[in-house]
Amino acid sequence: MSKFLPNKVFLRGILLHYFIQKKSAAEAHRIFVQTYGDNALSDTICRDWFRRFKNNDFELEDKERSGAPKKFQDKELEQLLDEDPSQTLSELGKILQVDESTVSKRLKGLGMIQKQGHWVPYELKPRTTASTAEKKRFFASHRIVTGDEKWIHYDNPKRRKSWGKPGHASTSSAKAQRHDKVILLHHNARPHVAKPVKTYLETLKWEVLPYPPYSPDIAPSNFHLFRSMAHGLADRRFHSCTGFMYCQKDGQK
Repeated sequence: MSKFLPNKVFLRGILLHYFIQKKSAAEAHRIFVQTYGDNALSDTICRDWFRRFKNNDFELEDKERSGAPKKFQDKELEQLLDEDPSQTLSELGKILQVDESTVSKRLKGLGMIQKQGHWVPYELKPRTTASTAEKKRFFASHRIVTGDEKWIHYDNPKRRKSWGKPGHASTSSAKAQRHDKVILLHHNARPHVAKPVKTYLETLKWEVLPYPPYSPDIAPSNFHLFRSMAHGLADRRFHSCTGFMYCQKDGQK
């Protein structure tokens, strides 16, 4: 004959029976020990449940803990991203009623990464983008000296990152290192490729890398100096060049 092992809900039901019979928590515990031995509820637990019964709490099942992670379906998360892919972990967590780490894990499970769009002031043709991709393969050197133009806007709205599937390789950050030989990467605008400039660079014996037209994404300056400037200008609005110059002077102090 198999031995009966009472579960906690069963024992709580018996506790409620003793409570209705006007027994004390100590009496109920003594009866439990005599009847169920090692399977009996402890004296502390008996007193805790009697306290609940006195407060008219007769629910015998465990209540969901406030700290327990709430479960949600991936479809809920995907629907929120379809509505607005720029929502942050905090915003998604509040809507789904979970913490940020839970949202982050599910996003990784869905293969989502955070990306930020980059505005290019020119319409690139397929041939140009293909040329850019080809030349990027050779830009692995950390010995590049580079220069480029920076567009400064009077109105600088703050850009938000958005979640999406990985479709592009990340761009490596250039490190400043000292080398005897200089490899120059600069913009291919007319002032940069003019004959006097080319002649001067030849006298310096610098190696000049090919630069595809309108390719701001391959210039390291866009990810260091210009990126820092963009962060500093976020949410700022200027009405004249003078206002911008004062702002830059304050930032250099």
